[in-house]
Amino acid sequence: MSAPTTQPQGSQAVATRLVEFVDALRSKGINAGPSESIDAAAVIEVLGLTDRGLLREGLAAALVRRGGQRDVFDQTFDLFFPTTVGVPEAARTMEEITGTADLRELLMLALADRDLRTLQQIAEIAVDFLGNVGQPDTATAGWSGYQTIDRLQPQTLIAGALAMQGGGSGGGGHGLGTQFTDRLARDEIRQAVAAFEEMVAAEARRRSAELRGRETVTRHAVRTGRNQVDFLSANRQQLEELRRSVKPLSRVLATRLSARRKRRRRGKIDMRRTLRKAMGTGGVPMRPIFAIPRPTRPELVLICDVSGSVAGFSSFTMLLVQALSAQFSKVRVFAFVNAMAEVTSIVRDGAVGGGDDIEPRIRNEARITKWHTSSDYGEAFLDFRDQFLDAVGPRTSVLILGDARNNNQNPRFDALHEIAGRAKRSFWLNPEHHSRWGLGDSVATDYAEIIEMHECSNVEQLTRFVTRLLPV
Repeated sequence: MSAPTTQPQGSQAVATRLVEFVDALRSKGINAGPSESIDAAAVIEVLGLTDRGLLREGLAAALVRRGGQRDVFDQTFDLFFPTTVGVPEAARTMEEITGTADLRELLMLALADRDLRTLQQIAEIAVDFLGNVGQPDTATAGWSGYQTIDRLQPQTLIAGALAMQGGGSGGGGHGLGTQFTDRLARDEIRQAVAAFEEMVAAEARRRSAELRGRETVTRHAVRTGRNQVDFLSANRQQLEELRRSVKPLSRVLATRLSARRKRRRRGKIDMRRTLRKAMGTGGVPMRPIFAIPRPTRPELVLICDVSGSVAGFSSFTMLLVQALSAQFSKVRVFAFVNAMAEVTSIVRDGAVGGGDDIEPRIRNEARITKWHTSSDYGEAFLDFRDQFLDAVGPRTSVLILGDARNNNQNPRFDALHEIAGRAKRSFWLNPEHHSRWGLGDSVATDYAEIIEMHECSNVEQLTRFVTRLLPV
C-alpha cells in the first residue's frame, strides 16, 4: 500500500496548505468562508495529520455545507492531502509487470475478489505504466486517467472475472436463484470497475498536480459542484443529477419564498393614517399605522426554448417551477423551437414521474416546429401573440428561457413588446455567459432592451434569481 501521507512540517506550513485548500474549494463552488476555515483549523489541531481518513471526514464536516458537494471535496482533498508523493511504492516494487496483458490479468483477479486495496495498488501501477502523456520536462507533461483506462479496458474483464469466481456459467436450465446470484455478482463487479476507474482518475490527478501545481489541476481536472455545472455544457449524467436535485432544491426555495411572502404580509406604513394618529401626540408618530395587507399569489407564464443544448436548461427550470407551483395562483408553460405550443400538462405529469420523459414527450406530442427545425424566436413570439396572449394579464409574471440565438431570422421585437407590455413583470433567463450575448446570430442585447435579461448558466444563478427577483 502507499506510504503514509507526507505533509509540510510546522504549523505555518500546515496553515498555508489549509488556506490554499479552502481557496481551491471556493473556486469549485463550495462556499467555505472564514468561520468554516477556523473550524477546519480546529479539526486539524484536534485530529492531527496521522489518520488521513479521519482527517478527511473531519474537514468535510467543517467545510461541506450543502448536498452534492462531497465528490468535489474528496477530489480536492486528495490533491492537497495526498496519500504519498512521487512514484507510489506499488509501482516501484512491482517488477514482474512487463506489459498491459500482465496488468489486465492482475486486474481481473482483483475484480473477481472485489479487493479494493489491491485495486488501489493496480490503479497506481497502471497510471505509472500507461498514463504518462506529453514530453518529459515540458509544459505538456502529465498523467492521464483517460489514457490509462482506454489502454487497460477494464470493462472487457467483467466476463472473465465472473468466470473466475464461478458465476455466469452460461448454461441452460438456470433456476431463478442462480440467475439472481449471477446478476448480483455482475453488478458487484461493475461497481468494482467503476471504483477502479475513479482510483485511476484520482492517481492521475495526484501525479499531474506534482508537475503542474495543485491549483492548476484543481481548476481543470476536478469536477465542478452541481450548483455550478454549466447547463449548456452538461453531459447526460450531470443533467440526470440536476433533475434529481429538483425536489430538495424546490423545498429550500419554497421556504425562502414563503418567508418573503410572510414579511410582505406585515404591510407598509399608511402615512396618512399615521400622521392623523400623531395629532394626539403633538405630531410625533409614536405608533405607526400599517396599511391592510392584501397578499396575492402571482400567475406565472413560462415561455421556453427547447431546441438543442438549451433543452436541458429549459427542462430543469420547467420541473423546478412546477415543483414550486404552490407558490403561484396559476402556472402555464409554453415551449417552442420555431412554433409555440402549450405543454403545461406534459410538465405537470413529468414532475410527478421524475422528469426523464419531459423532453421526448414535448418533441412527440407538441407542435413546436414548422417547416424547419432551427430556433426562430420571432416566429414563436408571433405565434404566442396570436394564439396565447390571453394567458398574460395584469397579475402575470412572464419568464422567457433561451439563449436568444435566432438563426438570423426576423426577431419580431413588436411581438415581444406586446407580450411584455401586458405582463405585470417580465424576465428573460439566458443560459449563455453574458460575454457571448450579441455575438454571431445572438440577438440577446436587442431583446434585453425590451425585457430585463439575466444570465442564468447554472443552478446557483437560477436559485439567486428565484429567491431575490421572482415576485411572490
